[in-house]
Amino acid sequence: MAAPLKLDGLHKKYGDVHAVKGVSLEMKEGEIFGLLGPNGAGKTSIISILTTLEQATSGHAEVFGYDVAESARRAKPLIGIVPQETISHGFFNVEEVLGFHSGYYGIRDNQEQIDFLLTRLGLTDHRKKSVRQLSGGMKRRLLIAKALVHKPKLLLLDEPTAGVDVELRTQLWDFVIELNKNGVSVLLTTHYLEEAERLCDRVAIIHQGKLLKIGPTAELVQHLTQRRVEIFVSQPMNLQHPLLVSQDSQCLKFKLPYGHTLGQLLSEIQLPNESILDLKIKEGSLEEAFLSVLGGQQ
Repeated sequence: MAAPLKLDGLHKKYGDVHAVKGVSLEMKEGEIFGLLGPNGAGKTSIISILTTLEQATSGHAEVFGYDVAESARRAKPLIGIVPQETISHGFFNVEEVLGFHSGYYGIRDNQEQIDFLLTRLGLTDHRKKSVRQLSGGMKRRLLIAKALVHKPKLLLLDEPTAGVDVELRTQLWDFVIELNKNGVSVLLTTHYLEEAERLCDRVAIIHQGKLLKIGPTAELVQHLTQRRVEIFVSQPMNLQHPLLVSQDSQCLKFKLPYGHTLGQLLSEIQLPNESILDLKIKEGSLEEAFLSVLGGQQ
């Protein structure tokens, strides 16, 4: 089967602004893929091209083998999009909006899927309310329901948890994981890097329109960060070691590359066992890896 998403030399210009600069990447079927970058990196431009809101200046974007520009009628039904901003639906109620949205995809009788989404997203008690009566969190839930009403195979989440409370964020990610286990591929953009680290099988980091890094999330963290090791001691030590960051009368602090084991470190520094009171290890994070990549571009 063709890849859920493939970008090949994608460029997008807005006048003199070059928002996307030759980005090429390919998602794997059934994965959650993170597209990460600071504001203005080009993430939303890429999603706008995928949903045909914008046209690429050059290059190609494909969804399950269909070029989104040349075969939009084939590609668009395969995509569900949860945009950054909520959209007004006038005086229509929640159930009507989902019915209308089903009709956009040629689905006349979609009540079973609508009922499932209303239940799963906690909207059942609000189904007859007009959208303008909903709270911000409920409007966000409705956006998610709209994106899924036609059972897409690729879900695009553009900053889906921006400005929402912790409860909704947790429920959303639980639902995304459930959808993914049922075969839905997911492209996620987010500024909450701890979420991306927990959810994403792979991530791509873009900055100023350029793709800087791409790979499995855990591998990027290991390659681009170091573990921090703190050894608490019973007496002052006058230690010399290339990985030593600082030391005082109570604690020795090290930065430990992932290829260097704790056992190797302890063997090298040769502290008496009776002098070691405690050990603490803090693993590197995706946020640290992200900042490391961006720092190399400054």
